[in-house]
Amino acid sequence: NRLALGSMTVATKPINRSLSLVTAGRSSISNGGTSAVPDYPNIRRKGSTTTTIIVKTDEDLWTVKDEQVTGVKWRVLPVRRAIPIIMGANIGTSVTNTLVALTHSKKRDEFRRAFAGATVHDMFNWATVLILLPLEVFTGLLYHLTRVLTQSIGKHQNAGSNQEFLSVITKPITERIIQIDKHVIQDIAIGTADPSTSLIKRYCQINQTLSSIQEMNITNVALKHCNFIFAKSKLPDWSIGLILLILSILSLCVCLVLLVKVLQSMLQGAIANIIRKTMNAELPGPLRHLTGYLAMLIGCILTIFVQSSSIFTSTLTPLVGLGIITVERVYPFTLGSNIGTTITGIMAALTAHSPIELQNSLQIALCHTFFNILGIVLWYPIPVLRMVPIRLAKKLGETTAVYRWFAVIYILLTFFILPLIIFGLSMIGWYVLAAVLIPIVLMIIFALIMNTLMKKMPERLPDKLKTWSWVPRPIRSLGWYDEMIFKRINFKKWFGKKSTKTEEINDAFQSDTESTITNISRVKVITTQF
Repeated sequence: NRLALGSMTVATKPINRSLSLVTAGRSSISNGGTSAVPDYPNIRRKGSTTTTIIVKTDEDLWTVKDEQVTGVKWRVLPVRRAIPIIMGANIGTSVTNTLVALTHSKKRDEFRRAFAGATVHDMFNWATVLILLPLEVFTGLLYHLTRVLTQSIGKHQNAGSNQEFLSVITKPITERIIQIDKHVIQDIAIGTADPSTSLIKRYCQINQTLSSIQEMNITNVALKHCNFIFAKSKLPDWSIGLILLILSILSLCVCLVLLVKVLQSMLQGAIANIIRKTMNAELPGPLRHLTGYLAMLIGCILTIFVQSSSIFTSTLTPLVGLGIITVERVYPFTLGSNIGTTITGIMAALTAHSPIELQNSLQIALCHTFFNILGIVLWYPIPVLRMVPIRLAKKLGETTAVYRWFAVIYILLTFFILPLIIFGLSMIGWYVLAAVLIPIVLMIIFALIMNTLMKKMPERLPDKLKTWSWVPRPIRSLGWYDEMIFKRINFKKWFGKKSTKTEEINDAFQSDTESTITNISRVKVITTQF
C-alpha cells in the first residue's frame, strides 16, 4: 500500500509535465494567431471552451507568467472582452475528469458514480455561466467590481516574484524538450512580429564583441544552439507544435489511466473503509453544516499545491466511481478546486513588470476568482439550489450507465460540436444566433415545467399531457437510438474480437443451465400427468 501511495504521488508529476508540454505545443501551433478577438461574448466564451479542451487546463489559457505573455497583460485584449473567455475556460477545463470517468465504463455501477462525480463540475459551470454571462453583458458586474478593487493596487503595489511549486520539478524536463521565445510572443501580442519569425528558441547564448575600425562598427556575434530536442530541427513551428500536442495529450491520457489503476489497486479492503469514513464524515454537533466549507478549503489548498484543477478533480473521479466519496461530498471539493486555480492565477499576475500590467493582469485574475465565488454563493449555501447541479449530474450518470455510448456523445456535443456551432452562428450575426437559441431555450423551459407538473400535480394536466407519449420517440427517448443504431452494430465483427476463454466458459455454463431447466420442466410435466 505504501508503494501504491508513492506511485500515486509520483503519477501526478507526469500529468503536470504533460500539461506543460501541451501549453508549449499549443503556443507553437498558434504562432501569429492571437491578433484580433471578435467582439461577441458567445464567440469568446465558446472559443475558449474548445481552446481549454485542447490546452487541458484553464490556468494555461490566461495565466500571466513571464513564459506566457497574454493579450490582457500587454493591453491588446481588453479586460472586458476577456471575461467571457474566462467563463469558457472554466467550462472547458472539466473535460479532463469527464474523460477519466470513461475508464470505468466496463462496470455500470462504477461508471454511473464516476460520470456523476465528474459532470457535477460541468453542471456547476454551466449553471453559473447561464446566469452570470447575461448579467455581465448587460451590467458589467465582474468588470466594474474588479475595476474598483484594482484601481489603487496598480498604482502603488510593486510587482512580486513568480511563485512556483510543481513547476520547479517539471520546468527543467520541459525545457529539455522544447523552449519558447517569450520575446516573439510579446511581439505577436503587440502586433510587431515578423511572420517568418520562429517561436522556437533556437539560440540560447549570444556573445557580442563590438570593435571600431576607421569609424566603422564591426560586430562579431557568437551563436550557440540551445540544448533541447527540437533546437536544431528544421521542421516548421506548426509541425513541432502538432507533434508535441499529440504526444503530450497521449502522455496525459496514459498518466490519468495509470492513476485510476493505482487508486483501484490501493483503495481496497480496510483502507477503503477508513478513507470512506474519513472523506464522508461530518463535523460534530452544530458544526456539521460547515463540513462542506471545510471540504472547499481543503480542495482549494490542494489545488494551489498541484497548480492544476484538472489534476485534483481527475484524482477525485475514480474515488467517486469506487464508492469511496459520494457525489455530495465531491461537489464542495470541486468548488474549492475552482477557487484554488484562481489563486494560482492571482499569484502569477503579481509577477507583472509595470503598474499598468499589474492592474490589467490582476483584474482579469480577480474576474476569474469572483466568477467562481459568485457561483458558489448561487449554488451552494441554499440546500435546494445546492442539489440542482448534484441532481443533474446524477441523472446524467444514470443515463450513461444505461446507454454507455451516450457518454461519448455528451463529451463531443458539450465540449466540441455545440461550441463550434454557436461560434459559427455568432460569426454570421447575433440575430441568427438569437433566432436559433431562443426557441431551444423556450423548449427546454417548457420541458422542465412539464416534468415538474407531471411529478407534482398530474391531476391538473389533461390526460394527453400526463405523459410524453404524444411526442415522437426519437425526440423524447434515447432508447430509440439504442435500438435502431447501436444495438445493431456488430462491434465484434468490425474489430475481429474473438471470444475469450471466460466468455466460452460462460456460454457453456449458460447452455448447460438452459438444458437443465428444460429437463426439470419436462419432469414436472410428467409428474403432473402421472
